[in-house]
Amino acid sequence: MSVTGKRGVGVPVILMHDGEGTIVTVECKNGDTYRGFLDETEDNMNCILKDATRTDAKGNKTAVEHIFLRGSQIAFFVFPNMLKKAPMFKRVRDWKRNNSKRRPVQGGQARGQAAAIIRKAQLRQQQQMQMLQAGPPR
Repeated sequence: MSVTGKRGVGVPVILMHDGEGTIVTVECKNGDTYRGFLDETEDNMNCILKDATRTDAKGNKTAVEHIFLRGSQIAFFVFPNMLKKAPMFKRVRDWKRNNSKRRPVQGGQARGQAAAIIRKAQLRQQQQMQMLQAGPPR
């Protein structure tokens, strides 16, 4: 399971990774619905279900031992209610609360591109404060 990448991943992909090992329902763009054990997921939303039940658009049901679903063909996921308490949501809440105060999330410092953006913004603010303190040009 990889939740890393050059640009990072968003909340839906992290939720998919947190949902590994649970029973999920996946609806594909063609109308097929799969309900089964979420065995593995990838950052591009590809996933593998075990012991799944396939229901086609007409309502016919078929048992499937293993199924690989391509992420680009997935319309939506239905996760168990227990994932409402997933640690990822606490991290998102903390980030939103601390981001409004313009400081990094507690427990770690910003790294990489995020750190560069924060440094540029702080430098810009310092320059604006210096210009305000100097007064208008004569």
